[in-house]
Amino acid sequence: MYPIGKEEALYLIMYFSELMTEHERVALRHIQSTFKLEGVKKPHLVDMYYKQGWLTTNPEILNLLKDGGDQFVINSAERILRETPEKVFLNLCPKCGKLARTPQAKQCRFCEEDWH
Repeated sequence: MYPIGKEEALYLIMYFSELMTEHERVALRHIQSTFKLEGVKKPHLVDMYYKQGWLTTNPEILNLLKDGGDQFVINSAERILRETPEKVFLNLCPKCGKLARTPQAKQCRFCEEDWH
């Protein structure tokens, strides 16, 4: 297995999220919630996010995020590829080899190759 880039990692997390661990799911929700709350100066809203479980104080989960959100996504995607390669499908264009928009796509967004 080779190191994957951010684009492939986001693709795997988006389309194969069921292969994430529970801790990874909570960490991803924490990242997304942190992004939504960026610049918000309403402590009651932040408290609500913690109460709803959208933000966490769990040190194990926060440790997954210690190198930042992008690295967390790459690490999670690499783990998914390492542990369950038979369950994932990187839909690559047969002409240019770039990643298609979705696992079901039949036309390349880069070179416009059509493999219907």
